[in-house]
Amino acid sequence: MTHPSRPSFGIMTAPMQVDYQDVLRVWRQADAIEEIEHAWLFDHLMPIGGPADGPILEGWTLLSALAAQTTRLRLGLLVTSNRFRPPAVLAKIATTVDVVSGGRLDFGIGAGSRPSVPMARREYDAHGLPYHDAAHAVAALAEACTVIRRLWTADRPFDFHGAHVRLTGAFANPKPVQRPHPPIMIGGRASATLRVVAEHADLWNIPGGGDIDDLAARSALLDRYCADIGRDPATITRSIHLPVSYERPGDTRDKIAEAVGAGFTHVILGLSAPYPADVARRVADELVIPAMERSTQPASPAR
Repeated sequence: MTHPSRPSFGIMTAPMQVDYQDVLRVWRQADAIEEIEHAWLFDHLMPIGGPADGPILEGWTLLSALAAQTTRLRLGLLVTSNRFRPPAVLAKIATTVDVVSGGRLDFGIGAGSRPSVPMARREYDAHGLPYHDAAHAVAALAEACTVIRRLWTADRPFDFHGAHVRLTGAFANPKPVQRPHPPIMIGGRASATLRVVAEHADLWNIPGGGDIDDLAARSALLDRYCADIGRDPATITRSIHLPVSYERPGDTRDKIAEAVGAGFTHVILGLSAPYPADVARRVADELVIPAMERSTQPASPAR
């Protein structure tokens, strides 16, 4: 399959154990650095790292604030839990962010946290949210993607009667700035989720940092699912989230090179808090620019 010839790079700032000014400072720095093309938050309601009772900000509300405070970065959530909000409400929220940002939203969504992550699971119980099994969550994700796209594009009210989503007289006005709609990123690695990716996504994201061969195998499986439905797999950009080591940037550069070599051309660099004063500039100089230079170098001839 073919991939974009030049990788793109962004940052992710998890809005937990930090305050608004911390995140805003990093995003404003990144907005002024052209090598950093996108920026991301995550979608949790309680911390999944650090003190369990520490501070955490709600993702979509914060994203809208940051959209109003930046001018260039594409932006999104890595990724929205479909378990948290009814899909039609989520479509309205996302449209608002796209309008506020002037058409810079990348719409990230996923099935929701795995039951094997207790620190994530507790936030559902604490907020009175239902937590169904994985099969239910993936089927609900597929229906959510269908109705969200339809709300973004339909020119008249419609009804939708699915197994998990039921709408009567659904209609959305205004529409997103981006036409026909903001790019849809779906995150996940499970086989069932990859089938939803093949049908609905413009970008697919997976956490990195582990075995690159395993990640490449997941990407190859997505290729097969695309073939099953007659979709060109090259129309889905492969995205990866890689944690940044401030102390060992060479290790992070190696991970970036592995990922880009395996076809992951949309790279999201996860920044841990506390953020160094010049973190966005450091990321650009130590990680992004070297990776971009490496990607444009001709391959060494075979010996």
